[in-house]
Amino acid sequence: MTFLILSQLLNGFALGMIYALVGVGLTLILGILNIPNFAHGALYAIGAYLTYTVARLTGSFYIAILIAPLGTVLIGLVLEHQGIRRLYSAHHDYQLLFLFAMALILQELIVIIWGPVGFSVMPPKALMGATNLGFVIYPTYRLALIVFTLIIIVTLTVFLTFTNLGAILRAGIEDREMASVLGINIDKMFLLTFGLGAWLAGLAGALATPILGLTPTMGLDILPISFVIVVVAGLGSVPGAIVAGILIGIAQGLTTIWWPQAANVVIYILMGLTIIARPQGLFGTR
Repeated sequence: MTFLILSQLLNGFALGMIYALVGVGLTLILGILNIPNFAHGALYAIGAYLTYTVARLTGSFYIAILIAPLGTVLIGLVLEHQGIRRLYSAHHDYQLLFLFAMALILQELIVIIWGPVGFSVMPPKALMGATNLGFVIYPTYRLALIVFTLIIIVTLTVFLTFTNLGAILRAGIEDREMASVLGINIDKMFLLTFGLGAWLAGLAGALATPILGLTPTMGLDILPISFVIVVVAGLGSVPGAIVAGILIGIAQGLTTIWWPQAANVVIYILMGLTIIARPQGLFGTR
């Protein structure tokens, strides 16, 4: 039983790291643009399917996880520059409807291009099999995923904390009107933020393919979880999104041991408890 618990803890941590990437991307967009990006899940799915396609064309999964997220960035930049930007002065409902429509369009494009039937993707040969950690034998790909996502998250944290551009993004999250008054180009900041959020969503989708497989509705599956992460973390809190993503992943992993049917329900239980106990989220201030 101990080995099972340890294994599920690691499974939950690996899944939580994917959630963290998606949650951080949504947090940045929601914190700065003040727009709930309903197309975020679709970008995650596009990243996964592009990974599958690039891996087949190049024969390399490693090349795929580098190129595929860039494809989602391109889509994200087009959505912001040619769509959302034209609606900033309009009522908030128009922005929401536009993003919701784009999510449906992207999902249907997945069905048209790749078909309605889901399929699985094998990890690269070097990461197949399992690794003996001493206390548990664990899939090598999941271990590599944990290490890689930790590197990405640490790099992102350093970028947001110690660079001028990161400081601008953090200022936009705290008070975008004041950032504008101080001479920061809001349009460029919005474009950069949406592109960064799209890249994180696409990267999460790329890394998740060997674990979760591919289905046309995978974007709709991840989207509510992403919003739960934002609620639990607190609006605009990047560290909170990381912690919340990991907590939700671990909660799912442990729930699977004793009550598999409730593995998805526990996500919303955590959200409900957070709203009751701390409405501003674990790390939020507003």
